Amino acid sequence: MNTVSTLTENPILLLFVVASIGYFLGNIKLGGNSLGVAAVLFTGIFFGAIDPALKIPDTIFVLGLVLFVYSIGLNSGPAFFDSYKNNGLRDFSFLISMLILSGLIAVGLFWLFDLTPAIITGIYSGSTTNTPSLAGVIDYINSSCGDEAGDVSNQAVIGYSLSYPIGVLGSIFAIIIMEKVLKVDYNKEKQQLRKQYPMDKFLSSALIKITNDKLNGQSLRDLMAHYEWDVVFSRLIRDGQNSLPNWDTVLEKDDLIMVVGAEDDIVAVINELGERATSNVEFDRSTFDVRRIFLSNADLAGRTLASLNLGKKFNAVISRIRRGDIDMLAMDDTVLELGDRIRFIAQRKDLRALSEYFGDSYTESSKVDLFSFGLGIGLGLILGNLEIGFGSVSFSLGYAGGPLIMGLILGTLRRTGPVVWTLPYSANITLQQIGLILLLACVGVNSGNAFISSLSLDSIWIILAGTIITILTACAALFIGYKIVKLPFSLLLGIVSNQPAILDFAKARSNNRVPEFGYSMMFPIASVMKILIAQILFVVLASG
Repeated sequence: MNTVSTLTENPILLLFVVASIGYFLGNIKLGGNSLGVAAVLFTGIFFGAIDPALKIPDTIFVLGLVLFVYSIGLNSGPAFFDSYKNNGLRDFSFLISMLILSGLIAVGLFWLFDLTPAIITGIYSGSTTNTPSLAGVIDYINSSCGDEAGDVSNQAVIGYSLSYPIGVLGSIFAIIIMEKVLKVDYNKEKQQLRKQYPMDKFLSSALIKITNDKLNGQSLRDLMAHYEWDVVFSRLIRDGQNSLPNWDTVLEKDDLIMVVGAEDDIVAVINELGERATSNVEFDRSTFDVRRIFLSNADLAGRTLASLNLGKKFNAVISRIRRGDIDMLAMDDTVLELGDRIRFIAQRKDLRALSEYFGDSYTESSKVDLFSFGLGIGLGLILGNLEIGFGSVSFSLGYAGGPLIMGLILGTLRRTGPVVWTLPYSANITLQQIGLILLLACVGVNSGNAFISSLSLDSIWIILAGTIITILTACAALFIGYKIVKLPFSLLLGIVSNQPAILDFAKARSNNRVPEFGYSMMFPIASVMKILIAQILFVVLASG
């Protein structure tokens, strides 16, 4: 039995062969750049081109897509709604304008290259990597084109098949071009965005000696309200006695106080309070000890620190919380999630009690609650299957839009009574990665043969049209968004990430999570608009 026959008869084996080879190739760097997980897509196209019998069941594609978008939604929900609450009209107007621009470019190319309405619609769907828009157009063709429906549908599929890979590569190419043209400094931008989006703050600590006479008699509550410092005060030394400060602590001259925060915030505090001091207080554990405790108690997940009233139960201070690779300051409005590693400063007897209260089980904090996870996805699938009508045009959000929107909603709610919707950070990242690889491998293998068989001398115009739509739209969105609308470039990377592979590349490029929020902000609106634009394109051009 040859290798092709073996892979044909064992689609699961084929899936993992493609995934493993693609993942390996994606980590190879050329000129400092790598394709990342996007290489799985192109490895799949290569295998799919070998033999038309090589296929992966569509169910696996749907599973991967649902896992990916739902996990992204849960993770991005709070930041998504906060962004629209603060900048809703600006962001919405920008997104709609860019989507309309892509449709107008497609109309121009239709006349320039003398393409058929079906082909340009397929090119539009492929270059924007939006399968539901193609499905919607094919459904319309089948119901309105009579005996010619088969040929017209094939034209749309050919346009889609040839332009889909271009939609991925073109966006990646546009990102590389525009970050150089606009001279984007990701590290500087990361520092500017750290208060708006959850990311690594590079927290440090400093001991400050109070020398400012004007602060005598002022409480920490008053100071924090006046200066709005983004810091946490973790220890106080007065007359050689070590204690834990709270909001009602009144500062006195010559006090020593430990402050935790980003370096620039610490410098701002020092400038007001006094001077940096040196002491071994951080290593002195004779009175207070330090421990990181895992949150595995589901009763506390989704609740703010203030709602726990820890000050009434324990003599302890939380200085910071580590979520994944991100260190966050422990503020009153910080919402806890399963898997958080909470840094406590407390007496040893309180640390033992705190460990029991918060759970402190790595195993439990890494588990997925299959009841809430399954229920959330189920609700998302129901939402995705609902038919939404605008006159004669109807569409559904599909397997991508429904679970994503439900993930955004449930991720923002975090919990409903005893049901915790959010996932532990480590589990969420794992599910995202698994889902992404499943869907990319399936798309690549299942479209590989159609991609190759569609190639001909005339195909160059289809590929060129897809390239122009992709690169021109992405470059325009990045330039206009960054220079005119004044959106962060990292956020724009997510907005131009039409496909999960592009999003993964964008996150690796920016070295932060902000592209995820741009992707979540764009995807629900874009999913609906692309379906409408594709059908309008076909109807208008076919009747012209």
